[in-house]
Order: sequence, then structure tokens, then C-alpha cells
Amino acid sequence: MDRTPVQNVARLAGVVFLLVGIAGFVPGVTTNLYDGLEFSGDAGTAELLGIFAVSVLHNIVHGLFGLAGLALSATASGARTFLLGGGAVYVALLLLGIVGGAEWMPANSADNWLHLVLGAGMIAAGLALTRTRPVARTT
Repeated sequence: MDRTPVQNVARLAGVVFLLVGIAGFVPGVTTNLYDGLEFSGDAGTAELLGIFAVSVLHNIVHGLFGLAGLALSATASGARTFLLGGGAVYVALLLLGIVGGAEWMPANSADNWLHLVLGAGMIAAGLALTRTRPVARTT
């Protein structure tokens, strides 16, 4: 089956989000896993790679987001929707992190910068990779 570039990028993003969700539960990859991982909120001290604040809910959401990316990458329109919608979600998370409206999720400066890069990158990929519609192949 031929996949479009937007499908490939959405699939890659889905795999990465799924792996990040799993990594958030792996000792050594996540610091303070046993004594600092809270279910939700920003009171925990667990950090993925010692940089990004995480919680149980945060890790589960990353995993579900990854599964959504994998499912939506089955079609070009679904992949575009995932990249644009997911990018918008990450821009919103950035704004919540900046104004302090996200006490239900852990976020630090590294998370805010990552949300900026993810949001902008996903939106840019969704737009750039779907500027022209792929020509349907006839067999």
C-alpha cells in the first residue's frame, strides 16, 4: 500500500508519542519514578529523561495520542487532521503552561518549549504535506 508523505509523518509522530507514553513508566528513563510519579497534577517530581515533568495521566494521554496518530495515519485526510488538530492541542498546552492554567498536568519550562516545537512542527507538517492532493493511481 502506498502511503502519502503526510501519512508517513503522522505515523512517525504516532509511534513517537506511543513510545514516550511507555517510556514515562520505565525506571531509569524517568527519574523519581517510584516516589515522585503522581497520578495527575504538577506536585510530582518524576521527569522523563530527567527533563520533562510527567505524571501517570500524562503518560497515558501520550500513549493514547500515539494510538490516535497511528489510527488516523491510515488515510491522508486522517493524517492531516491528526497533525493539524494535534498541533493545535500542543499550542493550547503551551499557552496553558505559560499562563498557569494547567494545574492538572505537570509542566515545566522544558515542557513549554517542547509544546511550542511540537505544535508548530505538527501544524507546519500538516499544511506543507497537503498543499496539493496526491494523484490517484489507476491500476
